[in-house]
Amino acid sequence: MKTAFSTVACPEWTLDQVFGFAAHLEFDGVELRTLGPASTDLACDPALTDPEKTRKMAARAGLATPCLATSARFDSPIRPPVVGRVIGDVTRSVRAAQREVELADRLGCGFVRVFGFERPQGERAESCIERIADRLRAVADTGRARGVRVVVENGGSFPTAADLMELIDRVGSPMLGAAYSVVVGHAVGEQPRDAIRALGDRLWIVRVKDLAAGRPCALGRGEVPCRAAVDALAETGFGGWVVYEWDRLWIGDLEPAEQALHAADETLHKWIGATRAGGGVVSGRRSFAAV
Repeated sequence: MKTAFSTVACPEWTLDQVFGFAAHLEFDGVELRTLGPASTDLACDPALTDPEKTRKMAARAGLATPCLATSARFDSPIRPPVVGRVIGDVTRSVRAAQREVELADRLGCGFVRVFGFERPQGERAESCIERIADRLRAVADTGRARGVRVVVENGGSFPTAADLMELIDRVGSPMLGAAYSVVVGHAVGEQPRDAIRALGDRLWIVRVKDLAAGRPCALGRGEVPCRAAVDALAETGFGGWVVYEWDRLWIGDLEPAEQALHAADETLHKWIGATRAGGGVVSGRRSFAAV
């Protein structure tokens, strides 16, 4: 398996600082979080920098940029139910996500992360799933043309692996897979091994972070079964990406990224090393396969 950290950990850093710091860690890549070109909350937002420049910075650091993580969601209702298709802008979320796919292509990211997300109160589950699936299908089609795969993350009305698979199966595109967040599944009582088994070969990204009493804490020090997830992934021979999140973008008083990322780097690779033959700990930068 390959490892990366999300730039939600370091919202005040420029991309040059991100890659410069990451070059000294064992992570194989950096997941690029974007809030869009109008954002002022993320200094390292790739939408604010020429994509070719970003690619060169990553290459100099010897790092992959596996995923462009977006806030895209496809749950907005059509109102009024029938006339709204004529008078409303029902494809707005699709067009926005398609632009993110195009940006990912220019950045050299193999994946774009999106969400389902929430079923409006009073709407039948079937109607909501069909609407979201239709929109995801259009984005996946753009991904096929660009060679970028789309990963839908669990959350909202789709917190479990089974929920994700229902969407993925409904869309029916080889360009759509899962980004499974261990902390979200844990919150609804799902065991990592069960989720990994349910998603099978559609599991392309796994997201890990730890919580203690609802607040982010050092990896392995909280109640989220992140170690169990890594062990279960190793048992299946998982060759995708494990992405570490430290939520300083959303919680500004967390400890700085330098300490959090160093600690997570050491812990995550100790776990991965322990799953290998002989239990040896990984040392030095490891090669990664192209997406």
